[in-house]
Amino acid sequence: MGFSIHWIWFAALLCLHYMGGEVWCDCTDNDMQIEGGHYTLTKNLTIGTMLVYNCPEGYYPYPTLTRLCQLDSRWRPAPKRFLPQRCRLVECPDPNVLENGNVSPPQERYFVRNETTYECYSGYKLRGSAKRTCGFNAKWTGSTPICSRDAGDVCADPGIPAGATRSGNVFDIGDKVKYICNGNLLLVGSKERMCLENGQWTGIEPACYYRHTYDTPMEVSKAFGGSIKDSLTTYEPTDDTQEGRKIRISKDGTLNIYIGVDISESITEEHFKDAKHAVKSLITKISSFAVTPNYDIRFFSSEIFKVVSILDFLDGTDTLSSLKTKMDNFTIDTKNTAGTDLNLVFETFLEQMALIKQRAQDGFKEHRHVIIIFTDGAYNMGGSPSPTVAKIKNMVYMNHTSAGHIQPREDYLDIYVFAIGAEIYDDDLKPLVVGTGGQHYFRMKNEIGHLENTFDNIIDADEVVGLCGLHNATTAGKDKDVAKRKYPWVVFIIVQNGGLRKCLGSLVTPEFILTAAHCFKFDDLPEHVQVEIEDGVYTNKKVKKFTLHPDYNVNAKVNDGVKEFYDYDVALIELEDYVRISYLVRPICIPCTLETSDALRLPRGSKCKDQEDLLLKTHSEKLSFLTKTEPLVAEKIVYAKRGDSRDECISHVLTAQGITTKNPKDAVTDNFLCTGGRTPQRDHIACTGDSGGAVFKDYDYRTIQIALVSWGTKNLCDGGGMVESDATSRDFHLNLFRVVPFLKSILGNEEQEDYAPLKFLD
Repeated sequence: MGFSIHWIWFAALLCLHYMGGEVWCDCTDNDMQIEGGHYTLTKNLTIGTMLVYNCPEGYYPYPTLTRLCQLDSRWRPAPKRFLPQRCRLVECPDPNVLENGNVSPPQERYFVRNETTYECYSGYKLRGSAKRTCGFNAKWTGSTPICSRDAGDVCADPGIPAGATRSGNVFDIGDKVKYICNGNLLLVGSKERMCLENGQWTGIEPACYYRHTYDTPMEVSKAFGGSIKDSLTTYEPTDDTQEGRKIRISKDGTLNIYIGVDISESITEEHFKDAKHAVKSLITKISSFAVTPNYDIRFFSSEIFKVVSILDFLDGTDTLSSLKTKMDNFTIDTKNTAGTDLNLVFETFLEQMALIKQRAQDGFKEHRHVIIIFTDGAYNMGGSPSPTVAKIKNMVYMNHTSAGHIQPREDYLDIYVFAIGAEIYDDDLKPLVVGTGGQHYFRMKNEIGHLENTFDNIIDADEVVGLCGLHNATTAGKDKDVAKRKYPWVVFIIVQNGGLRKCLGSLVTPEFILTAAHCFKFDDLPEHVQVEIEDGVYTNKKVKKFTLHPDYNVNAKVNDGVKEFYDYDVALIELEDYVRISYLVRPICIPCTLETSDALRLPRGSKCKDQEDLLLKTHSEKLSFLTKTEPLVAEKIVYAKRGDSRDECISHVLTAQGITTKNPKDAVTDNFLCTGGRTPQRDHIACTGDSGGAVFKDYDYRTIQIALVSWGTKNLCDGGGMVESDATSRDFHLNLFRVVPFLKSILGNEEQEDYAPLKFLD
């Protein structure tokens, strides 16, 4: 044995000094093949390269996921002749841990696509999923099945996840349950949970993972979105909780976000670009919310590569816009990223916090900190980051020890870890996560490119859908759900009374639809109106009542040469039952509300005029509206002609049927925006059926409705469609900033108790 070891090092030295040069011996790919799959190399076959095995979906590499080329030109772990590398069928943890019930079919092992059903013994009631399937990611679909009876306990039976063992069967206040995973499974989530006075369990429901188990992008989107949303939503200070959620940051507070990305294996330009796109997608999604954070972003291997320092944000020299530019322009030499010092990035963030504290003094108490790390956890330099994390916790927590402080000090620091890589070192990474209120550790598949889609779907989590104007802007394809995620506020209105009329509308609260007044006739009743909106429960919504603007009168200017006058062409429909808000159905933001100010990041005390100045600030303002197409809707682009361009735009109304006046302003008042024509850009034109739809503008992933489609000079298309304007066709859209008193009288009515009113600005 001794001779063998000495020979290995002697051979290594020969390689190092071969022909007098600094030459390293490469590993070879002999016996590296995998049955049923293939492998990739991070650095060809040179010293330090990682060999990564890849298998088809539903299979995983066995007995090892990766091998590392060492200094002695051997692979670690070494291939074994009696245990050849192959792709194994994915297996899920044993579900036969169910207490007080049966699992069918009973099997020793369960593999991908295997289905199981669950049934409780007499006297016990099933909670969770009655049927589950073993997924490609080695996890069971659905939720943990639990057979329990109403025994008078304060907390409900927390169940036992597949593959686990639980100790503790009493569920009263202060009682604890503990979990361990069986065999070679690792536990993700809380090892111990305690029953609280409010009937809830502390911590996160645990799960048992294999080394090849991973969280799907949709799972991560939902869990991460639900967890981080408290950091990204501001509330007024209060001594109580809102909707059961901790109040995480006040309007006067400051949110600091630190992002660290491990690129020690990023020897390819593609990997580095994927990492940049993922981080950019994350900060873009964060910008959807009410808080405007300060950022500190570092890429790291054995050294730190700075993208932006949080101090530059605090000084005002960097903004969200400049950050995106820096992300686009940021480059490094990916050939010089050998080695990993995970502790170094935490030390860097600790130093930044110390400088912030030095500047802010007592104001540091109002700073909240979120650290997000992307790594596989393998570090060969700098030692464990755990002591540095302890220092970070101590720095933040020491500022929140006063007895009179409302928020728990733990609410001021969150550390999220996205474990991503071919070989993940869970035992080193899991202790680093910090924070309350949701999952903080995510085990990702070995493709950082998946993270871009993951972050794109953050707002699809049920916990964050309530904010107006949130939408998924980067979805692609023609699936109906894709359109619903991009335009979650669109509704279809059908009026049947002596004929059939179709309009579009927009959801502005769970109870109200905004549309055009001309969609209704004088003898229409609520029972004649049908609202189609897919909220996951009902497609057709019954109408309680509809209200037209009191100044709307289509015959008001017949004697002035305007056969049909559409000023104040706006109406609100109140539904009998509120719409269930989900990731497919969300309200749009409307002018002059407090929530729209938050979406636009305007400071407290802003006025309605501040919103209008921000949204309509050019003489050719780019806007959008929707048209009915298959499978749902499509977006039309127009430019509102304002200022010196407006008079020429509205002059074409004199060519419209039913217009005999010589003054275009008799038909088109200042309450309308004018679009259409071919100059300076060729606009789309509205079709019949587009009436009542939102004319909107996207602002950092929040959609603001500025106007609604009212009428036009020509009928160039029927029933919707992507049709462009001709030289003289014009559309007129009612400017919602001109009808705010009407909107406020209904949507902001605080004297009724049927619905939650919106808060309108002065």
